[in-house]
Amino acid sequence: MSKPIIAIVGRPNVGKSTLFNALAGEKISIVKDTPGVTRDRIYADVTWLNYQFTLIDTGGIEPDSGDLLLSHMRGQAEIAMETADVIIFLTDVRQGLVDADYQVADMLRRSGKPIVLAVNKVDNYEKFVLDTYEFYNLGLGTPFPVSANSKIGFGDLLDEVLVHCNPQDADEKEDERPRVAIIGKPNAGKSSLINKLLGEDRLIVSDIAGTTRDAIDTTVKRNGKEYVFIDTAGLRKKARVKEDIERYSVIRTVAAVERCDVAILVIDAEEGITEQDAKIAGIAHERGKGMIIAVNKWDLIEKNDKTIYKFTNQVREVLSYMSYAELVFISAKTGQRLPKIFDVLDMVIENHALRVQTGVLNEILTEAVAMKQPPSDKGKRLKLYYITQVSVKPPTFVVFINDRQLMHFSYTRYLENQIRNTFGFRGTPIHIIARERKER
Repeated sequence: MSKPIIAIVGRPNVGKSTLFNALAGEKISIVKDTPGVTRDRIYADVTWLNYQFTLIDTGGIEPDSGDLLLSHMRGQAEIAMETADVIIFLTDVRQGLVDADYQVADMLRRSGKPIVLAVNKVDNYEKFVLDTYEFYNLGLGTPFPVSANSKIGFGDLLDEVLVHCNPQDADEKEDERPRVAIIGKPNAGKSSLINKLLGEDRLIVSDIAGTTRDAIDTTVKRNGKEYVFIDTAGLRKKARVKEDIERYSVIRTVAAVERCDVAILVIDAEEGITEQDAKIAGIAHERGKGMIIAVNKWDLIEKNDKTIYKFTNQVREVLSYMSYAELVFISAKTGQRLPKIFDVLDMVIENHALRVQTGVLNEILTEAVAMKQPPSDKGKRLKLYYITQVSVKPPTFVVFINDRQLMHFSYTRYLENQIRNTFGFRGTPIHIIARERKER
């Protein structure tokens, strides 16, 4: 089930990033073993009480002049309205209510999305509480006083946010159809691919980056099976600056990946695999989604017997942290090898939801330990007692051991490889969690 997405919107300098960082805590540092995934601090996974959600900071580039300010705010509001389940609208008690706040409030209100109004910089409740009442004038309900700096007032704010998060869970449980997100850089050919799979031009496609108008979920039927394709194709409007485009496409990708089971990363064969591709792939990897890499525009590449081999090695090198990803070489324009996508997709969907019996897992564990001795440190050796699968999507295993300090990353990877050697699990990440159990 996907986690709700919460976006923070507000004028420059009201403290959006401070609030974002305070709520996200220290969880933002990325796993060490994922090279090439640098994380702009745009999104973070947050746990509050027992709830998990994805937080998005729509901030971005601050405009200098007044008229740019509104178009910039409109861009922020649009991206929030389009991707978020709940919007936190952040204002500033020190600056008071300003015209731009009213205009943003109007934009947000029209979205029909739940909006929680937060008034920042209330470091001293007694001193500023009366000033927060002024924000009732925005017509967005109760203003919640917070201080992002001093981390005050978060409880009430997040409780209110979560009130609005739960209804969508009910609808989502019923739809059992596999959900597939098509992700990738602007202009890698995502829309052409969906159009070709649909067999009709449902999305507006042109050769200018960032021209697709809407992100629409599309149902594709093939051999009696239904798939829901989530398109992250373009941007609503042309962002003025490259950083804007990248930032928005990252937010878009996070929103789509959050809702999918399998992601198809479309890469432009002519450009080769880039840093931006690695960044986008990392979003899906972190969230444990099934992964297919579709190398598009393959018809435009001059080939000899080594071309595919060289390209495969290049992709594997840049995306070394997701060696499980399946690779297909296609042309969305000519339709070359597109049927193969569905075969690979079916396999990845199946592997992503695969359950392995505990008995079999423990046989593999015993054998793995016999073949390669667990590491030891200062005379103490790692002992592995028992392994069991606790969930699917992605397949997640808990292994009980005597001392977590001894469970090196390399041994975890070795266990993962042993499990993969037996069951394949092609196209899906698998997670192994180590739990300590004291020796009896």
